[in-house]
Amino acid sequence: MVATDISCAVQGLSGVPVTVEVDVANGLPSFTIVGLTDRSSQEARERVRAAVRNAGFDFPARRVTVNLASAEVAKGL
Repeated sequence: MVATDISCAVQGLSGVPVTVEVDVANGLPSFTIVGLTDRSSQEARERVRAAVRNAGFDFPARRVTVNLASAEVAKGL
């Protein structure tokens, strides 16, 4: 993994820790988020791309994989 960070998901009125792990590897350019439902993952991909672009960075033309752990925690990005 290239980077690991701790974030938070909201469940009811409390927060639950979520570990965000990112790997950037050689290969065909792709961007994958694992640890979400299919629909949430598709929406989150577009929001992440927009955030990177609006922060003034170029999105890497490499294989990017983001893991949101733990899998049993519902994440409503």
